Amino acid sequence: MAQAVDALRHGWPVVLPGGQVLLPVETAIGEARSARLLLSQDRAATLKLGNQREAARGMAPVLVRAAGALSSVEALPVADPSLDLANPLKGPFRAEPLDDPESAAAALELARIAGILPAFLVDPDDAGEPAGFDPADLPAFADPQRLQIATRAQLPVREMEDAEIVAFRSADDLREHAALVIGEPDGARTPLVRLHSECLTGDVFGSLKCDCGPQLDGALAAMAAEAREGGWGVLLYMRQEGRGIGLINKLRAYRLQDQGFDTVDANTRLGLPDEARDFPVAGRMLQLMNVASIRLMTNNPRKVAALEATGIEVTERVPHALPDNPYNADYLATKRDRSGHLLP
Repeated sequence: MAQAVDALRHGWPVVLPGGQVLLPVETAIGEARSARLLLSQDRAATLKLGNQREAARGMAPVLVRAAGALSSVEALPVADPSLDLANPLKGPFRAEPLDDPESAAAALELARIAGILPAFLVDPDDAGEPAGFDPADLPAFADPQRLQIATRAQLPVREMEDAEIVAFRSADDLREHAALVIGEPDGARTPLVRLHSECLTGDVFGSLKCDCGPQLDGALAAMAAEAREGGWGVLLYMRQEGRGIGLINKLRAYRLQDQGFDTVDANTRLGLPDEARDFPVAGRMLQLMNVASIRLMTNNPRKVAALEATGIEVTERVPHALPDNPYNADYLATKRDRSGHLLP
């Protein structure tokens, strides 16, 4: 799995167990060409193509054939909906049956893990030596039990000088998660915990398109207040940019939002899930820190359910709503109306 992810990010092909070679459209280098493309169902629907399983949605795979062989450069506007306005005319294409839809679906998931568009040239000529990819390895790759504490250190922060950072690493995953412990852990008091997914644009650059930066600051302030009253808190900083689709794809979704699509539709038009974060990893982080019971700062019932499924007791859901602004009001409404967040 790790080699296959690395291959896709470098633009190298992977081979499925049945011998089918897939070359990533986004990152491929060279002049390899193919008339067949593997796309997601949502992207195929935008192109007015149907799957042999018409009820399939989202990242279900669709095999399409173009009128002639395409290079990766020529196929990129087919794969990337954020380029649709600049490249409105595509095709003709026709959908074809898939011999192994399960392996094809696993390849699209592999692309998501690699942070690239879920689109491949199928059996292209002169693609180079492919890396092996066995879809059966996917569950083990995502197993949170492989996560371990790598190191920890004291880290005084603006909100509280008495803080410790704990870093986590898995042998298979390049993402390194972190936990910030505010105050002194106390077995007698249940900690205030926040799961915060990485957001470069909001956390670092102060983006007004989301509420991530204010949520991060507000959570740390609330935990510091707890610590001053004898309690403590844990902020889990999850390296899951763009709700698990990665920074580049998140920015592609922003381009689609500029064209009028909401957060959910922008993700699905990219052929990616609107929610792909790995919440069980957060449960594993808490277990490694010997935290069994928490008060969870969230407006998202999915986080509560996901942590409880890992054996973490959530004694209280603490609302974490902040004022909107003219740039994120629609985003917050979408979280409330389409993603089930409990917002005012």
